[in-house]
Amino acid sequence: MITLQAVTPAELEQAAAERGVTLPIEQTAIWATYQADIPGRTPWGAYLIQRDGETVAFISLIDFETHGYHYLRSLHGPTWVAKPDEAEEREAVEALTKAVHAKDGKVAFLRIDLWYADGTKPVLSTVPYDQTVVIDVTGGDDAILTRMKRRGRRDVRKALRECPAECADETTQALADFAEYYDVMVETGERDGFTPAPMSDYEDMIGALGEDHCRVFAARIDGRVVAWSIVTVNGAHAVRYYAGMRSEVMRLHVTDKLLYQECCMLGARGIAEYDLMGIGSDFAPSLKGLNEFKTKFTEEVTPVAPGRDVPIKKAFYASLCALQQVRRSLRK
Repeated sequence: MITLQAVTPAELEQAAAERGVTLPIEQTAIWATYQADIPGRTPWGAYLIQRDGETVAFISLIDFETHGYHYLRSLHGPTWVAKPDEAEEREAVEALTKAVHAKDGKVAFLRIDLWYADGTKPVLSTVPYDQTVVIDVTGGDDAILTRMKRRGRRDVRKALRECPAECADETTQALADFAEYYDVMVETGERDGFTPAPMSDYEDMIGALGEDHCRVFAARIDGRVVAWSIVTVNGAHAVRYYAGMRSEVMRLHVTDKLLYQECCMLGARGIAEYDLMGIGSDFAPSLKGLNEFKTKFTEEVTPVAPGRDVPIKKAFYASLCALQQVRRSLRK
């Protein structure tokens, strides 16, 4: 039988460590502290998910208040000790739904990452993914290069020979002044058709997570930042969270050189896995444009549990879905 034990985020991390599990950074205490400073977000609670007294999964939840209603988000949660079967996951979801409903009548739905879709809904917003690329960054620089696909090795070697960019860990500089990096993100958004978050959002993230949990890598040509990335770190796992590049250097293989050198620098810091955070698939076709670049850095893609919505206030959730349909039809 599945039961839940309420714990603090710090206790969640300790319990995970005792089970040999490194939690995604979004499930940690430092992430909860960071989220608490963002308007409209409040750490809501954390649970050990247990079967017959043995912990089988971990989940930390953040309350999001938007458009006058509340929902709980757990990014990369639940985190399972071992991948569940459909019945076990469904039982855990039912236990979570009952616990949330009993504790907090404001919550309209849960948005959690699930392997199986039964009894859930596609997310109302954001673009979840069910595959990612995880690069093995152990064994040193040559080993990292050897494990890439042939075209990845070719492009990286070409970049190392010909690209004039100098790549470095610039976390300290970015913490002091993020303006130069943000200017690159603004240009990236104009080129790729998105509006970046305010600069303060990136500054707050790297400041709140700190140098132990967040790194900023950058490529410079003639002293000017032309590409950069923000990388989160927890334990031996790193994730490439944000990245930007100037249009003028797109043909110089700057991103190939930067990403490879990120792998090398992270590996030297004791990181084992570097997650490029999502590629396209039939589940997430809008992300397929990312595949050509990301998949050349490893021979394998890694399946992950995508975000799904679990309605608690079912009638209210149905009204949100109907409103979304109206908005989509008006856009058309």
